[in-house]
Amino acid sequence: MRERVEAALEKIRPTLQADGGDIELVNITEDGVVEVKLKGACGGCPMATLTLKNGVERVLKAEIPEVKEVVEVK
Repeated sequence: MRERVEAALEKIRPTLQADGGDIELVNITEDGVVEVKLKGACGGCPMATLTLKNGVERVLKAEIPEVKEVVEVK
């Protein structure tokens, strides 16, 4: 599943990079929680939670049904 998550993140990455940020996959738990770290401008952006839930999580869940949630780790 890690490879599929990485591939999906590669599709999202250009959008984040356009705004001066990036995303790093940290871990995938056995129960389908994807842990990511937002970097650059995304790390301190007040809209980061919205981006994470409405952007990243939505795309990952649509492409990989096993994904239950996406959370940010510091």
